[in-house]
Amino acid sequence: MTAKITAPEIVEKYNISYQTLNHYTNLGLLTSDGRKGFKRLYLESEVKKRLERIRKLKDKGYTLRAMVDLFNSTKKKKR
Repeated sequence: MTAKITAPEIVEKYNISYQTLNHYTNLGLLTSDGRKGFKRLYLESEVKKRLERIRKLKDKGYTLRAMVDLFNSTKKKKR
């Protein structure tokens, strides 16, 4: 079974704000994988991989919108 992590745990573990996490989720940069009560659950391995990729792309000057387009095109290629 793949480990799941809640939004508050992501905020603490990866040092991002709750607003940033919500923004990334709303844009589709991060995707939740169910709920536990009122808390969204995320796949921990996917969160780690995505946040690392977001930080690298940010350092290269990519905008969040460009990242969304890039992530979506990568998803389509995998299908």
